[in-house]
Amino acid sequence: MSKNNKNPSKGFFATLKRWGKRMFFGGSNALADELELTPEEAAERARQADIEEVVSPTRQIVRNFLRRKGAVVAMCVVVAMFLFVFIAPEFMPYYDDAYTEPTQKSVAPGFRMMNVPSELKDDIKMIDSYGTFSVGLSNAGKVYVWGETRLGTTGIDIADIPEAVTKDKIAFVSAGIDHIIAISEGGKVYGWGSNRLGQFGTESASSSVAPMPEELINGTIDVDNIKELECGYQVTSILMKDGSFYIWGNKNAYQNLEYFLNLSAMPLEDISFTLNNIVAVRKGGDKSLTTGMKNVYNKVRTDMDDATPEDIKKFVGDRKIVAATTANTIICLTLSDGSVCFVGDAGPTYGYKNLNMPKGVTAVDVQSGTYHFTVLGSDGKVYSCGREELGQCKVSNDATGATRIFSGAFQNYAIDENNDLVAKWGLSGYLFGTDTTGAPIFERVVNAGKMTMTVGAIAVIISTIIGIIIGCLSGYFGGKVDILLMRLAEIVSAIPFLPFAMLLSAIMGRMALSELTRIMIIMCILGVLSWPGLARIVRGQVLVAREQEYVTAAKAMGVKESIIAFKHILPNVISVILVTLTLDFAGCMLTESSLSYLGFGVQYPRPTWGNMLTGANNELIISNFWWQWLFPAIFLAVTTVCINIIGDTLRDVMDPKSTSER
Repeated sequence: MSKNNKNPSKGFFATLKRWGKRMFFGGSNALADELELTPEEAAERARQADIEEVVSPTRQIVRNFLRRKGAVVAMCVVVAMFLFVFIAPEFMPYYDDAYTEPTQKSVAPGFRMMNVPSELKDDIKMIDSYGTFSVGLSNAGKVYVWGETRLGTTGIDIADIPEAVTKDKIAFVSAGIDHIIAISEGGKVYGWGSNRLGQFGTESASSSVAPMPEELINGTIDVDNIKELECGYQVTSILMKDGSFYIWGNKNAYQNLEYFLNLSAMPLEDISFTLNNIVAVRKGGDKSLTTGMKNVYNKVRTDMDDATPEDIKKFVGDRKIVAATTANTIICLTLSDGSVCFVGDAGPTYGYKNLNMPKGVTAVDVQSGTYHFTVLGSDGKVYSCGREELGQCKVSNDATGATRIFSGAFQNYAIDENNDLVAKWGLSGYLFGTDTTGAPIFERVVNAGKMTMTVGAIAVIISTIIGIIIGCLSGYFGGKVDILLMRLAEIVSAIPFLPFAMLLSAIMGRMALSELTRIMIIMCILGVLSWPGLARIVRGQVLVAREQEYVTAAKAMGVKESIIAFKHILPNVISVILVTLTLDFAGCMLTESSLSYLGFGVQYPRPTWGNMLTGANNELIISNFWWQWLFPAIFLAVTTVCINIIGDTLRDVMDPKSTSER
């Protein structure tokens, strides 16, 4: 190319701009912009430049590839996907494949969980939450519900507040996992949501249901004597100031519920729900903890990471237990001197964040979520402890000076003396929603991509090595070697791939194999069964190449046959191998996903895009929880389609008969 036809701009930024245009808008458009030519003139100039300029084959392939806008975009998508699935997990320190959360099952995508209604923000009396939705009560007695309010496939929307509740003035309200209980200032008890297990109202006689007391259904309750209303997992309790209490709901939800149903003679100071047990503080002289079970919650810790818990009675001593605030597996006890301590499954192995409340500061109020506690200190500051994987322990700076606090499952709210909401922090929602176990789909999709791509890459490496070796040997030596190896390839090709892989996987399922060993065997199966196509292609190319003059010259010089085959002939057919390798990579990913989808590949809880799509064969999942299969399907489809586009484009640009504008 003549010197006058070169771009006069030599600067770094000009070069960067020029390559950017070539990448996303094609070579002809970039050339037209540089030389102020029409697209037709630029295309003609580019063709002439290709003819006049002597370039290496590799450079010509790269140049032709970059002129294909679709291929360049596909390459960017695949590279971005690789970086995303292999780097993003490093920024998910709290996630593991076996993560589940019973209170967060099948949550739709969105960030609605902390959307406190504007009418409530400046007149908050109380806020409560147990699962995916929250309920709030204004000082005017009006009830508000927000969050993920749809209850699974029941068709119930918990946000549909009964008309009787909206017309009455409410004094107490509390949220369970699937129901809400409200008590009016006149003592009327209301309930809405799911009541199939006796959460409220009348329920048919069942040994698994503790019915709601008749006097609460048809009568009223003394509101002035109510100390606390609390809902748990399909169970509700009302504690009175005189120590008496009501409790009803699903007996199977808490293993010691029967004990409390028969505990009418013992007055209580406080009552609360963990994940599996009911915990109460006795009213009277000792104010000790009671559960109705032996050797449960009998050790106490002053810190979450205290490795040497003390006996609870010895630790409390002359002090009294004033309140028991519960998370799923931990109880925070507030003592009569304002100090707090922890009972339950804490300790250094659980990774909980400590409270770190300064000495001399006492607890004014303690609220709990699923795995965390939020404490309002006597110094006016808010402190938090527990697990913080969803941000529930990262106290907002705006919470300083709060006079009241409320906590939900993974949310926290700070209220000032004017009943205004001054801060909120914690879980606002999920980008891709959650699955049927409560695990966040975004995190699982990322980790699934890492596994699917790893399995596909290793499988295609195995198949490529086998295919190249057999193809080279068969094509170069010919004769009986060729016949033997090609018959072997035909035998492997004749094996019905999916049924055979499913059979081997089923056999492995009966063997005592670790998950890692199982995955390695799956990768080997995919690689060993998918090499014949590449072997035939390599054989055909080698059959042509071995008749070239440079091969004859190498033989005449006495070069070893193996060196001729693998060091002289093979590099000249590498372009065909690269194309096949690219296409086979997408094929192995799809095959792994198919096996996992059918339940014969990588098993739950380790995610792959295939086993995440298992729910797609369930009409209930497809129609009600579309996000559980749509996002993994999109990631798998986009990745494999882009890889195939790259492979097809490489096949075109590596064809010596292809023109630069083909």
